[in-house]
Amino acid sequence: MPVALRRPPGRSRSRWFANYVDLVVDKDVMDISRVRQREMLPRLLGQLAARSGQVLNITPVAGAIGLERSTAENYVKLLEAVFLIYRLPAWGTTLGSRVVKHAKVHMVDSGVMAWLLSLTPQKIAQSDPSTLTEYGHLLETFAVGEILKQVSWSDAPVTVGYFRTESGDEVDLVLERDDGQVIAFEIKAGTRVSGEDLRGLRLLKDRLGPRLQEAVILYSGQYAYRHEDWAWILPLSQIWT
Repeated sequence: MPVALRRPPGRSRSRWFANYVDLVVDKDVMDISRVRQREMLPRLLGQLAARSGQVLNITPVAGAIGLERSTAENYVKLLEAVFLIYRLPAWGTTLGSRVVKHAKVHMVDSGVMAWLLSLTPQKIAQSDPSTLTEYGHLLETFAVGEILKQVSWSDAPVTVGYFRTESGDEVDLVLERDDGQVIAFEIKAGTRVSGEDLRGLRLLKDRLGPRLQEAVILYSGQYAYRHEDWAWILPLSQIWT
C-alpha cells in the first residue's frame, strides 16, 4: 500500500500495518457481522497469510487456532468481504479428472502478508529454506495481484484461476478470454529458470494446443528471452512495462 511504503522500514511501518489490520477487523468486519470471537480473526488472518499462494484447506487452518471448521469458513468469508484475502478459483477442471478443484487463497496486499509473516529483507537474505519458501509464496501473491489489477481494466470478460493436477503440476495464474484463448503465468522467485520450471506450462500447452496464446514465466532475473519458441521468460518488472 502506498501509505505503508511512505513510512520508513522497521517499527514505524510495522505499527502502521498493525493499526490497519486492527481497524479493518474492529470496524469493517464488525459492521458486517457481530463476531463472537473477535480475537480469533487476527490469528486466522495469520494462518491464511502463511498459506497464501496455496490451495486452501479450511480444516487444518481451523485446527491450528482451535476454531470449529464451520466458524472458520464463515470468518474467511468475512475477511474476503473486507478485502484482506481473496480466493483464486481452480481453472481447467474440464481438462481431466485429476485436476484439483479447490481454490487457492491469496492475501490482497503483499505488504500485509510480509508483516504478518515477519518477512523482512534481512530475514530473506539469510537464505533459510523455510524463509525462502515463504518468500516464494509472497512473490507469487504479489505478482498475481498485480496482474489481476491489470485484468480488471479489460473491456472483454476474462476468466481467471490457477491450474493444478493432483500430481502437483501447477500453473500459478491462468487468464481465459471470452474467445477461449488462454494466457498462462508461472512465478518463480529464483534468478534462473530451468526446464523443470516449465513443467506445468508444458502440460497445459499439451492439453490446450493452439488455445494457449502465451505462456510466461516471471522471475527475479534480469534477462527477457524466448524459450523453445513457445514460452516467454521475463523479469518481474515486465508486469509494468
